[in-house]
Amino acid sequence: MSEQKTKYDVIVIGAGPAGYTAGIYCSRARRDTLLISGILPGGQLMNTTDVENYPGFDQGIMGPDLMLTMRKQSERMGTKIIDDEVVSVDLKNNPLKVSTASSTFEANSVIVCTGANPRKIG
Repeated sequence: MSEQKTKYDVIVIGAGPAGYTAGIYCSRARRDTLLISGILPGGQLMNTTDVENYPGFDQGIMGPDLMLTMRKQSERMGTKIIDDEVVSVDLKNNPLKVSTASSTFEANSVIVCTGANPRKIG
């Protein structure tokens, strides 16, 4: 059995639209990229039925379908994605360290895309 790789150029924390986009761009720039999805991959859009304001889908798209498409595109570009939760981050020294419950990863750069909380209007 081979050991899990632990060193990357870039680690992206979060798997919503911003996280997947960061993974796509970093991988296209030929950076060895790891995306750690967190406890709710896809973010708020996983609970959204109709996304009507995203370019390219003139009839709209279901939130989970959009997130699955973005995940597949990020993986196709070369992003390694693991479905795990980050438990600690050490940004004091290089290489930077990101730990999950099961592993510790190192990278030269960390991009934090942990999303937002929905707000009620009114």
